[in-house]
Amino acid sequence: MKYTKPPLAYGDQADLLLSRGMAGDRDLMIERLAVVNYYRLSGYWYPFRDLPNDAFKAGTTFDDVWMRYAFDRRLRLVVMDAVERVEIACRAWLAYHHAHAANDPFTYAMDSAALPGLAADQRQRFLDELAGQTGNSKESFAQHFRTKYGSDHGYMPVWMASEIMTFGHMLTLFRGSSQQVKRDVSLPLGVHDTVVLSWLLALNTIRNICAHHGRLWNRVLGTKPQIPSGKKHPDWHLPVAITNDRIFGILTILKYCLNRVAPQSQWPNRLVQLLDDFPAIPKKSMGIPDDWTKCPIWS
Repeated sequence: MKYTKPPLAYGDQADLLLSRGMAGDRDLMIERLAVVNYYRLSGYWYPFRDLPNDAFKAGTTFDDVWMRYAFDRRLRLVVMDAVERVEIACRAWLAYHHAHAANDPFTYAMDSAALPGLAADQRQRFLDELAGQTGNSKESFAQHFRTKYGSDHGYMPVWMASEIMTFGHMLTLFRGSSQQVKRDVSLPLGVHDTVVLSWLLALNTIRNICAHHGRLWNRVLGTKPQIPSGKKHPDWHLPVAITNDRIFGILTILKYCLNRVAPQSQWPNRLVQLLDDFPAIPKKSMGIPDDWTKCPIWS
């Protein structure tokens, strides 16, 4: 089918929303549509649509839509703060255990046995990309290493390399590591390394969504993290069952990890404050049950 929708001026966009039953101040709608794409906002007014028609449900206002957009923006900032802490901790653990596994900071790059979880082509692609980052990095420590040691080393020590890796490369390093390194890295989190891998996969996806200013509030997760088994980890299941298809599952993973890597963090208080600042936001759209505060991870 050929796409035939024409571009609309900001005023025409506002008029279209008004004609479909969304109440609001036209001038304010135009002002906000000029700085936030109509299509971006459509994800926030979708629940207000009177499907299968294009009209909106009675009582729908532009202010309600904007409130959800503003909430989601702040939610992304809160999530990114926690993801950063978890990511940095995992980078540190990976660097430490790779360096000490062979008592050599270059083994991760020079010995294929250090990354048994990667096929030969995967390992080479990972190392080529890492070498490219090493060569292009403007970080002062990378420039110093290239100047002083570059003639003898194509790769940096693992503790330096871990600081310029993308999240995706850090994930590849974990996935490719030996079982012993995976277990050592997962030990501080108290869950199996397969669970940690699924968490890192999900957090990488969430990080990318946040980096591109995507919607978290009522998103169904495509990359679903693994919830620890009820037998060994009952706190994830009783008295509140944590699901893995909405952002609340990610928030709970972040809270669980922060309990271990940054127990002094005030992050949970900031999240609660955000929810209190927007009491009209439907929490169930995020997978948050009414009794969520009874979950031992959140208590």
